[in-house]
Amino acid sequence: MTATKPLRTLLVDDEPLAVERLQILCARVPGVQLVGTATDGQAALRLVEALQPELLLLDIAMPGLDGIGVARALEAQARKPAIIFVTAFDQFAVAAFDVAAVDYLLKPVAPERLERAVMRVRAQLGDGDTPTAVPSRWTTEFWVPHRAEIVRVPASDIDLIEAERDYMRLHVGPRSYLLHQTITELERRLDPAQFIRLHRSTIARRDRIAGLKHDGFGAWTAELIDGRSLRIGRTYLANARTMVGR
Repeated sequence: MTATKPLRTLLVDDEPLAVERLQILCARVPGVQLVGTATDGQAALRLVEALQPELLLLDIAMPGLDGIGVARALEAQARKPAIIFVTAFDQFAVAAFDVAAVDYLLKPVAPERLERAVMRVRAQLGDGDTPTAVPSRWTTEFWVPHRAEIVRVPASDIDLIEAERDYMRLHVGPRSYLLHQTITELERRLDPAQFIRLHRSTIARRDRIAGLKHDGFGAWTAELIDGRSLRIGRTYLANARTMVGR
């Protein structure tokens, strides 16, 4: 695909006003060619097969087959379209990531936000007809609600993760974001070569740990490069000590 070739785009939303608004927004984004619209999941699958779009602007909450179901049904296709979810709800972000969506936009969508999402699709497609990146076994980025949008947080930018009741706080430099997910699920998704669980409520980036410290009475802490100290739980002590070969 060349940089100037329009992206063949299919809109899928069960609300006529939402479809109309997206049509207007797409008309303002350079390089987007609308090839059709669908108002339910089954129709979307039929149109994907018939029209072979390169991009799907896909609602999630639809009667019958919802947007996540559509994305899962397309996973087995060799030439599946890139997917940008467009929804009024932020609670589907984790499920959207599981089906390898390129982006997740909250309604009402700002024109510049849609344009950035389309640019992400182009970057993913590169010069070929299929994505060039090899999917990682581990999660490399998270989508988290922040103010009026969903923002991407690269896993490589996270310094520390702390549990706060039903949420996880992702510390990224001076900022932090709340993610509605369990710490056990996060631990499963993160590359253990980069992250280590230190406590039932704490996961840290390995390269943010300056050393381990013993208080002389059986308790250990991890000393971070920013000066913070994190208590190491007994369950996780043996794993933590492997960092220093002990």
